[in-house]
Amino acid sequence: MTMVSASPASAPVSCIPEPVSDEPAPVPHRVVVLAVDGVIPFELSLAARLFGAATDTANRPLYDVVTCSIDGRPVRTAADFAITVEHDAAVLASAGTVVIPASERFAEIVDGAAMPAPLARALRLIPSDARIVSICIATYVLAAAGLLDGHPATTHWLHAERFGHLYPQVGVTSDVLYVDAGRVLTSAGAASGIDLLMHLIRVDHGSAVANLVARRCVVPPQREGGQAQYVERPVPPTADTGTSATRAWALERLHEPLSLEDLARHAGMSRRTFTRRFRAEVGQSPGQWLTRQRVDLARELLETSDLSVSRIAERAGFGTDVSLRQHLYTAIGVSPGTYRRTFRA
Repeated sequence: MTMVSASPASAPVSCIPEPVSDEPAPVPHRVVVLAVDGVIPFELSLAARLFGAATDTANRPLYDVVTCSIDGRPVRTAADFAITVEHDAAVLASAGTVVIPASERFAEIVDGAAMPAPLARALRLIPSDARIVSICIATYVLAAAGLLDGHPATTHWLHAERFGHLYPQVGVTSDVLYVDAGRVLTSAGAASGIDLLMHLIRVDHGSAVANLVARRCVVPPQREGGQAQYVERPVPPTADTGTSATRAWALERLHEPLSLEDLARHAGMSRRTFTRRFRAEVGQSPGQWLTRQRVDLARELLETSDLSVSRIAERAGFGTDVSLRQHLYTAIGVSPGTYRRTFRA
């Protein structure tokens, strides 16, 4: 378990000539997005945008994303427009991954009996080995279908308490961005859907592809599922911001022994002021953030390079392989060797 909270998609247009490769073209992984009346447009767009941007080194698509409604007819969104789709629910039978975006009507599904019969029939078409992803309150659909029984899950923090009362058989938590429980994956609010889909791309194809998607879509390449949801934390006044340039500076120097004094000096602030402003902007202390960035860099190097663990420890700023092992185990519960073997496999 890992915690961290409408037509076929194509790769983004590029002015760079497509590379020529002698390798056989990959078979794209089929992703089917199920749109239900009341669907929230932002959540509906995420799968096509992110999975559609994932390509191999020859710029060939790694995913085939299609969108369906239950009956193939247009779907009314939560905004002031409807969408037309090319498929009905029968296409779910071809899915390797199913994404269910949030609909404003899902909160009305208070138990299995409240599940609309057409929606229940559509869910039964999903292959038993396909992954099922819910975004925001689509968690209600999975719970009513019994797909979350005995599993951990998350949903939007505003619904977590009510959801927990309605579905006590689900281990719901509101303080994470997403939960990967194996076959079924759940995410919290809208933006955490991005984090969950980026997590899947990274699991499927590694950091290099995930970073490529992040650059193309201008999103963070990774936010751990165990990161807390942003629950009613006030936005700091503009005058209290000012650590972003120092964060960018630090990311270029992770191999160096950066101290709080170094960061505060670069920002032109006292240690106390810098720490206060940093927490207001990032939600973590400077030390916690710096460790997280070093762990992420170490993970990327373990996945994409043949560097020794000692050399990766130096590049990531941990100094020794012992320190790297301790921090990696604390972050994700595995050793560098185990992590590398998992992704190489």
